[in-house]
Amino acid sequence: MTNSNKNCTDKTSKHSDKEVLSHKYDASFVVSDAYRNSLPDMQNASAHHIIGSNVPILKVGISNFKLPLKFIAKNSDTLQLETTVTGTVSLQADQKGINMSRIMRVFYRFRERVFTLDLLKEVLMAYKEELNTCHAEIRLDFNYPIEQSSLRSDLTGWQYYRVSYEGILDEKELFRKRMHFDFVYSSACPCSSDLAEHAREVRQIYSIPHSQRSTARISVELDAHAHLFVEELQLIALEALKTETQVMVKREDEQAFAELNGAYPKFVEDAARLLFAQLNKDSRVRDFQVACAHLESLHSHDAVAVIHKGVAGGFSGHIDDFSALIR
Repeated sequence: MTNSNKNCTDKTSKHSDKEVLSHKYDASFVVSDAYRNSLPDMQNASAHHIIGSNVPILKVGISNFKLPLKFIAKNSDTLQLETTVTGTVSLQADQKGINMSRIMRVFYRFRERVFTLDLLKEVLMAYKEELNTCHAEIRLDFNYPIEQSSLRSDLTGWQYYRVSYEGILDEKELFRKRMHFDFVYSSACPCSSDLAEHAREVRQIYSIPHSQRSTARISVELDAHAHLFVEELQLIALEALKTETQVMVKREDEQAFAELNGAYPKFVEDAARLLFAQLNKDSRVRDFQVACAHLESLHSHDAVAVIHKGVAGGFSGHIDDFSALIR
């Protein structure tokens, strides 16, 4: 018992000899250059401090930081939209890490600019210079408004589209600019339509064919000097699929929509091929990929399809998660 008390006394004595630390935040403290230079910086430490295998990392950076950015509409209006940004760079072997805050700080230099796909190259060049990297990528995600007129009444409403601008700058300074665009439409099943008509004609049974809300995610890579407005990509999708979901609807519009679905029934395979045909004839589009998902009202599962142009080194047809297309 005596030894135990002695140990406790020794520990207390050693603790009391240490400097007493303040637990108060000092709002008046001013950081000097000397103090800043004295701060430890583990991300710039030598390769000796690397934990795990000393191998390159394909992408490292920041995802999901948000800020309002300006975009140019086809009619030359400037739109300010909440935007989610993901910026990444490559990391070579023997490098411990990157200064993550530079991803955001560099981007903020451009925050007052009007963003286009071409501006992303400037951002990526700054990333490569500031972070001493070979490869850089950036993606801007935002909801883009386009005013839609009703089919037969005189109503208008705002349709919002999920849009992404993506830029890639590789080791050889080759810049690739991409746009991703979600188009939501109605898909009336051709098989169900024929079966419903059969019941009417043969058995005089009133039947309604099934249709469902569907999404096409259109990804395009543009030629170096080409430009494509979001509005133009929306019109390409509308021309291909016809049956975009509506914002403002009166009875005459609902009837028109039923007729529109009757005029353009489509399987998921049809939707993918219709979009392929429209995109393939646009000279501005160097490469493209389309992923379609139909939220089946007949089945307990969804119908999906993917198609791409097949450019070497371009879109591969890979989709991580079809459920992201279901609204």
